[in-house]
Amino acid sequence: MITTTKPDTRTLITIAVAVIGALSAARALRPSWEVPAPTGENLAEERLQDFRDALYFPIREFLAGGNPYDPAAMFEHWPVRQNFNLYQPYHLVLHLPFALPEYRIGAIAFTLASLVLLGVLGLLAARRAKLPLVLGTVVIGALLVTSQVGKAQLYVGQVNPLIAVGAAAALLARSSHPRVAALGLAVAWLKPQFGLPLAILLFARGSRRVALGGTVIAALASLPVVGLLVYRGGGVGPFLDVISANLAHASGTSYGAVDSVTAQRVDLPAVFFRVTDWLPPAAELTALVGVLAATAYLARKLDRGDSDSRSVADLITAVGAVVAVVHQPGDVLIAVPAMAAVAVVCWRRRKERDWRITGFAVVALLVPFAHLYFVNSAIIGLFGRRVDVTVDGVAIVVAWVLLVVVAARKRA
Repeated sequence: MITTTKPDTRTLITIAVAVIGALSAARALRPSWEVPAPTGENLAEERLQDFRDALYFPIREFLAGGNPYDPAAMFEHWPVRQNFNLYQPYHLVLHLPFALPEYRIGAIAFTLASLVLLGVLGLLAARRAKLPLVLGTVVIGALLVTSQVGKAQLYVGQVNPLIAVGAAAALLARSSHPRVAALGLAVAWLKPQFGLPLAILLFARGSRRVALGGTVIAALASLPVVGLLVYRGGGVGPFLDVISANLAHASGTSYGAVDSVTAQRVDLPAVFFRVTDWLPPAAELTALVGVLAATAYLARKLDRGDSDSRSVADLITAVGAVVAVVHQPGDVLIAVPAMAAVAVVCWRRRKERDWRITGFAVVALLVPFAHLYFVNSAIIGLFGRRVDVTVDGVAIVVAWVLLVVVAARKRA
């Protein structure tokens, strides 16, 4: 076991894993300096597409005096393929340094920053799981940057590593350092589909100062940007019209619609539709309320148990936040620290039935991480593209259901 390995052997293992991780990191960084400058002719380019569509050009539109939330303006002024979704307005200022230089320089800088954040997430996971800090960080960091979820963050330029670190801080420090936790939640609010469910669940679990404080910090940080956009647009009414147009555009896209058969959404209603070809009335609202209510109740129940049960409470909180509202496979990154902690407990208590079931939940959550290119190709070849875009969501929903079963079985 790791905890009983001799120091010299542990050092050799750490160095070996670090070398493997460094090679994986170098490979994952390549798209940032190989990606061509965006033009109207290469809109289909997938490398750094989220950096292009959700960070670089929206900030450029903001700096140019426009409103990046306006789909018509973004498609008219910039070479983007996707709409700029409703990120928190402070995003336009927070990531400003990456949009000031030439595109490729900004892409490289942002990708390097994301790689560092994956390392920080590995550190938080090792600490949460009570693993040897250096070895645990190196192992988890190497696994992250080698996994499909980790590589995808760097390949398409997502902001999820930052959100995952913020969510981890909110969960890990909510009792010991509530101010740090509130700041972490404010960072997780960068995407409202993270911030909203996490704030609700933290509030329900008794961390009211963290939930309210983090939400207020995010709102206050966004107010100046909102005020400027309202002023530029000619008032509150026109600004709300832009937000309405933004939501309408997002709901009608092949990658964002709940009833799309090609979307990679992993939330409960989208997965349910792709499995059954049926979407119940008000499915998204019902899932949001139902999943959050069940998760909050069971997490509170687990909080009354020992430290091992509280680790499961953190895990069901993270997974519930992903299942409740629109999310994609890479968003499960927020569950990594809790996954590591619960995996260690499951191994230690593997003879107990409930912990074996919990272990199956952790294994199910590993599916998106293991969904590498060769796995992707094999699934498409055997079962078709629809199964390929559905399997991650099914695995995450199954993991949440298993955690619900375990939590429901435990005594209050």
